[in-house]
Amino acid sequence: MAQKSPIPGEVVNVVEILEKAGFQAYLVGGCVRDLLLGRNPKDWDVTTNARPENIQELFPKTVYENTYGTVSVINEFSNDPTLKNIEVTPYRLESQYSDHRHPDKVAFSETLEEDLKRRDLIINAMAISLSHGAIKDIIDPYGGMADIKDKSIRTVGDPSDRFREDALRMIRAIRLAVELDYTIHNDTFTAIKNHSTLIKNISAERVRDEFTKIIMSPIPKKGIELLHDSGILSHIIPELEKGIGIEQNQAHAYDVWEHLLRSLQHAADKKYPIETRLAALFHDISKPETRKFSRETNQYTFYGHEVLGSRETKKILERLKFPQIIVQKVTKLVRWHMFFSDTETITLSAVRRMIVNVGKDKIWDLINVRICDRIGTGRPKENPYRLRKYKSMIEEALRDPISVSMLKIDGKRIMEVCSVTPGPKIGYILHTLFEEVLNDPNINTQEYLEKRSKELILLPETELKKLGTVGVERKKSEEEKELVKIRSKHWVK
Repeated sequence: MAQKSPIPGEVVNVVEILEKAGFQAYLVGGCVRDLLLGRNPKDWDVTTNARPENIQELFPKTVYENTYGTVSVINEFSNDPTLKNIEVTPYRLESQYSDHRHPDKVAFSETLEEDLKRRDLIINAMAISLSHGAIKDIIDPYGGMADIKDKSIRTVGDPSDRFREDALRMIRAIRLAVELDYTIHNDTFTAIKNHSTLIKNISAERVRDEFTKIIMSPIPKKGIELLHDSGILSHIIPELEKGIGIEQNQAHAYDVWEHLLRSLQHAADKKYPIETRLAALFHDISKPETRKFSRETNQYTFYGHEVLGSRETKKILERLKFPQIIVQKVTKLVRWHMFFSDTETITLSAVRRMIVNVGKDKIWDLINVRICDRIGTGRPKENPYRLRKYKSMIEEALRDPISVSMLKIDGKRIMEVCSVTPGPKIGYILHTLFEEVLNDPNINTQEYLEKRSKELILLPETELKKLGTVGVERKKSEEEKELVKIRSKHWVK
């Protein structure tokens, strides 16, 4: 009996067209796992006994540009990005993987069972048949539903065989463990440790994609720890492991390694974007090289670690083929993460210089990196007075000042319409207009202000000066009100 299920119409349509043409068709892989977990699949995969040429004949728009038989069925009018491209792959058999990346030869199979046997993890080796758009049967030959219940990650068959076939599967197992908060089975994890060196055969782009998913998972700290415990981290980002056992000064409860992982985890807890998470992970990466002990203070110093760290971060991200837009942003955040100064003595101009250094578009990300840095030290308070004060000063520096520049007219235009030369009267008129616009913003039009300027220029200079002085005082008053609002928002003086 068919069960109700949230299978999108675009997916149902692909399955039904294949079945009406006399072929078998099943949902397979990650989308099945996600459906059984009650999650929204990020992509949809269909497997069938139809051959690529059969699939292309059945659908009006397809893409077939690979050696693995996968045909992409294009739904260009779908509003859901996960449904614009549905991958349909014939049942497959695979031979040896000589390069530990791709099968030497791909042969099409006649049965679903043979196709499921070649898959990597048991929770990905399930299929679903549909009836009238709903789930009909769950095909689960290896115990995927039991693994979901037990929250366990296991491979299909011998884990050593699976990882020798495609070494990226080792990182994928770790990635799924942190995305789902599952445990990797002992036999599977032992095989990962035994074959971790094979990850060097995988392209930087494929490693980067899985690493990014780990960083963007709910518990990336666990992911980095698993990468380290398995031996994989030493082959992809060995620089991080230098921080293990590197004691810091009294402000820190943890060594550099634990501090960086806790900083990253806080970024994930706050759902910060990829750039902030990477900066949190790498911000102190060069502390081991810069650490020196000061007998004078009886503490360690790390002078210049942010400068060296930004260079090292750039090297790591470029090695992993991250896009330059991410590389540039993360390295800037690492470079300037030590911006903190004494908020009692720091000037607004110094804050403005910092904004110029890091960029307006990155300044709040920098503040967030600093918050992660603070939590990573073991301090429970993420928003102390000094940081709130700094936030307040940044808002002050970023805001447009309340001034005559807000007017839809300037001194040059006033001189033109009034046919006068430069003089004090121009300033008086500007401030008079400014005071009037503050009272009624609707009159801030060029037409009205030109007309009003012609009236004001006729007034005696003493009277015009009085009106202008009122405008100057009003400007000061409004400016102070805005600053009070900002400071009150951050609970600072």
